[in-house]
Amino acid sequence: MRRRQHLRVPVPPAASAPLAAAGQPRSQVPAPAEPQVPHPGQVPNPALPPGALGDPADVEREAGVARLFELHYSSMLRLAVLLGADDPENVVAEAYYQIYRKWRRLRDAEAAEAYLRSTVCNLTRMRIRHLQVARKHVETPAAEEPVASAESTALLHDDQRVLIGALQHLPARQREALVLRHWLGLKESEIAAAMGISCGSVKTHTARGLAALTQAMEARR
Repeated sequence: MRRRQHLRVPVPPAASAPLAAAGQPRSQVPAPAEPQVPHPGQVPNPALPPGALGDPADVEREAGVARLFELHYSSMLRLAVLLGADDPENVVAEAYYQIYRKWRRLRDAEAAEAYLRSTVCNLTRMRIRHLQVARKHVETPAAEEPVASAESTALLHDDQRVLIGALQHLPARQREALVLRHWLGLKESEIAAAMGISCGSVKTHTARGLAALTQAMEARR
């Protein structure tokens, strides 16, 4: 009598079990990579490609400079105008660029404001000296006065034109001392830091500048 043969149906492997490569033992199959977790000190930066992480120091610098621009741009522009800069917008823009580059060296927001003020003074002084040297080498002297920008005109609209004109004819150091003291209301120590001189020199330049300005105003009456 003929025996009935039983057929064996192959059972597929479990879906969760990794498949071994041909000719490779199952124990050598690489395990799936674990997802990378961002370092706690890093934060996502929307300006970077998706998945990239920004340096927290850069994020802090961006926020700090933006805040500094919001609070002090108008006063820095006014300072450059009163100090006699012919292009105050460019002077202030350069000052903000320099403080952006050196932001990590600053201690706090107060130090950043003082550094910004000092940079505007230095850049304006350098700009005036450059123009003075350039004008000495010009064969034909300029016949007309430089045209003030719309921003400068708006800032000086409420000021007395005679006073501003007399202020512009003072020596640079006297003009800086008077502007920082009477327009910005700074202390002697703050003025000294902005101008890079001693407090005694600040007193000297302020007194001489005020006397010269008073004499010029009386002569115009």
